[in-house]
Amino acid sequence: LSLPLQAKMSRPVQARRLEGIDKNIWVEFVKLAATYSKVNLGQGFPDFPPPDFLKEALERALSREKYMLHQYTRVFGHPPLVKILAQLFGKLLGRDLDPLTNVMVTVGAYQALFCCFQAFIDEGDEVIIIEPFFDCYQPMVKMAGGTPVFVPLRPKPSKDRKLMSSADWQLDPAELASKFSKRTKAIVLNSPNNPLGKVFSRGELELIAELCVKHDVLCISDEVYEWLVYDGKEHVRIASLQGMWDRTVIIGSAGKTFSATGWKVGWTVGPDQLLQHVRTVHQNSVYHCATIAQEAVGQGFQRELELYGKPESYFVQLPKELQQKRDWLVQSLDAVGMKPIIPEGTYFLVADISEFKSDVPDVPNSEEPYDYRFAKWMVKNKGIAAIPLSAFYCEAHKNNYNHFVRFCFAKEEATLKAANDILQKWKQEKTSP
Repeated sequence: LSLPLQAKMSRPVQARRLEGIDKNIWVEFVKLAATYSKVNLGQGFPDFPPPDFLKEALERALSREKYMLHQYTRVFGHPPLVKILAQLFGKLLGRDLDPLTNVMVTVGAYQALFCCFQAFIDEGDEVIIIEPFFDCYQPMVKMAGGTPVFVPLRPKPSKDRKLMSSADWQLDPAELASKFSKRTKAIVLNSPNNPLGKVFSRGELELIAELCVKHDVLCISDEVYEWLVYDGKEHVRIASLQGMWDRTVIIGSAGKTFSATGWKVGWTVGPDQLLQHVRTVHQNSVYHCATIAQEAVGQGFQRELELYGKPESYFVQLPKELQQKRDWLVQSLDAVGMKPIIPEGTYFLVADISEFKSDVPDVPNSEEPYDYRFAKWMVKNKGIAAIPLSAFYCEAHKNNYNHFVRFCFAKEEATLKAANDILQKWKQEKTSP
């Protein structure tokens, strides 16, 4: 029997679940930023270090006498970490949590999201996603066989204020209610919201909660920016509202909480009857998260629980620092004619680029949304990396929101100053005859 040396496969190899989700905004724009940017305000990571106490906890975990921290720990979460998370979230939610059944540690919030969609969504189930949305929600729902159903936050400009706030982007209650049906299995809530920085008010969350209870729908609550809330706003946890604990999985992130996005430690918090299914997906996918990172994060939370609400708490200090950085970037963008939407939370602010359309001409009948072209032109010609807002919308709605870009202000002062210098120079070029 003689076979050809190279017998190419003729059958399709791609699984059906991957159809139409092969493109990823981050792959393209991270590459552009690495190639061209002088100032990277694109991807959401700080370019300043995590707090000293967290780095010291990692150093201690690496010390010789704790050699077992280099080995496997408990599959669903390192015991000291799940214990402290149960104590902290028990305090925040006003209920007793069991660290072994109400908390599960994941490889960042990203894997927590993936586990939830795989655990709860079946072929034909509908999942309501609020636009603009963190871009992985849509492909993750599709991979699970579900159908995403989109409902946009609609901007309502305030007449008496020069700049809009993320609070001015609101759900239409009737429109939201119309998206719920017998096929609706879950709604994804992201508050504070990436990319807009919107912190949903108690009233808005009560509206969502009422619909979830009425239609017997799950809530996947992505709260990775829970500590990054500004101007004295309150982060309300939807699981604390009436009727919501039993139907909500909360997702959190040590990367965002402690400014260490590369550690990839996240978690889910929720009732055992939901988390048991999330654990099944976890044990059959990644199985386990880095023990040593979990140990250090656990020590970080131990410190923060002891200092809870006190001025020296990192959870108090970080939002104060980031609010100043936000205000600085708002002023820089406003001064050059971009119209920033002031975010109530997160690392991000969205700015209207309509005034800059003269720099980047429109291409009629282009397949590519205008903000994509603008962001690519800006990084190549001005050296500032940002992300087009339409990346956070479904195909049908992209062109309604194609004159905004998202900037990340969780950066060193020197980075923001460099951005300001480029913007000022750009403004002078625009106004000089």
